[in-house]
Amino acid sequence: MVDLVARFRGAGLMARALRSASWLLLGYGGSQALRLASNLILTRLLFPEAFGLMALVSVITVGLALFSDIGLGPAIAQNKRGDEPDFLDTAWTIQVIRGGALWGFTFLLAWPVAEFYDAPDLLFYLPVAGIALAISGFLPTRVHTAHRHLLAGRVTVIELISQFLGLLGMVALAVLTQSVFALVIGSVLQAAFHVGLAHRYLPGHRNQFHWSPDAAKELIKFGKWIFLSTAFWFITSQGDRAILGKFISLETLGIYNIAFFLASFPMALGYAVNARLMIPIYRDKPVHHDVSNRRKQRLLRTGLSAGLLSLIFFLSFCGPWLVSLLYDARYEMAGPIVVVLALCTAPAVIVMTYDQAALAAGDSRLFFILNATRAIAQTMLFLVGVLWLGLPGGILALGAAMIFAYPVIVYLARKHNVWDPVHDACFLLLSALVALIVLRLHWDSVTLLFIEMKP
Repeated sequence: MVDLVARFRGAGLMARALRSASWLLLGYGGSQALRLASNLILTRLLFPEAFGLMALVSVITVGLALFSDIGLGPAIAQNKRGDEPDFLDTAWTIQVIRGGALWGFTFLLAWPVAEFYDAPDLLFYLPVAGIALAISGFLPTRVHTAHRHLLAGRVTVIELISQFLGLLGMVALAVLTQSVFALVIGSVLQAAFHVGLAHRYLPGHRNQFHWSPDAAKELIKFGKWIFLSTAFWFITSQGDRAILGKFISLETLGIYNIAFFLASFPMALGYAVNARLMIPIYRDKPVHHDVSNRRKQRLLRTGLSAGLLSLIFFLSFCGPWLVSLLYDARYEMAGPIVVVLALCTAPAVIVMTYDQAALAAGDSRLFFILNATRAIAQTMLFLVGVLWLGLPGGILALGAAMIFAYPVIVYLARKHNVWDPVHDACFLLLSALVALIVLRLHWDSVTLLFIEMKP
């Protein structure tokens, strides 16, 4: 812990922010490259229905994790006691208990979920996948401490190595079993490697079971709104597949999942960097302390938006060609899905940096209100879109939901003095112009998508 704090004090905030952002970009880029490589191998070893079934497994396991999240990572990043052993050990103890409870819930949910989706294999796969939730509960708080002080290097390396080892196991099992079982066990192996390597190689405080009533009270007070926020975030991030699993075949869901993996890369990268980077920036360089901090925040926000939107535009232009290059003919329809999905993620990317200002100020209640508004709007529009236009209608709803969420985003950003309307307007106009060009270029394939996927 002393070593981490010494390193924290030895470098300027913006220098650490840029270095940490570089590591996060490298880590996420490397992670997605590994996922893509394994994806290309696995789509040739397995069948589209396997990825549809695994999408449902992920919906449930991710849903359990999000519905029970009380924001231990943001709490450690934001709280003034975030470096104290009592605080860290109490957070870790809560995390371990939560992991075991989540595994237990996979047993309880297995039968009703299998019945709801008419997928009997989920009865077995869900409890096995839940082992990863129990293992992840033992992840040391040193991971959160490193991110608190914008020291992401070693954390990133550990995450990449654990992912690589887990994917190796996944591919090996796919060759041997030709079954969805390979995908399920691969996720368990990755969690085990991640926890083991983090305990062995990350510096800082060594966690032990401990309960401090004061620390627990602070964690719960901050986390009660995070708990509700992440429950709604589940609806935002996983609700599309949860709903589609009831309305479309497992084969089509598998194709959609492949397209979503490609199209959502920029948005997911942005959320990964945003969640780790912006809290320390807003916490240590608030505008009300120094007006010049606004310029620094604007430069950082503009750089993030420009980089992420460049990736979105690239994927929207090249989606069909990229799919035809990487996948066989069974996944051809993923191409136009990538085009429409990528364009519909642009509004969320433009405004994604604002919400962390609320967490940096400890305002988890307003953070919850934003997530709830976005989730409710997206779910209602998604259901209407799917019933009216099928899969394409649902995809369009993902972008349209931001229209309803934007007023809340503006309220949050203005309250915490971070709103940048010039940034929003310029990037929105640019995105609209690119969307017109892309849709004209891919009009035939997009039109075919709407025809073939209509209910």
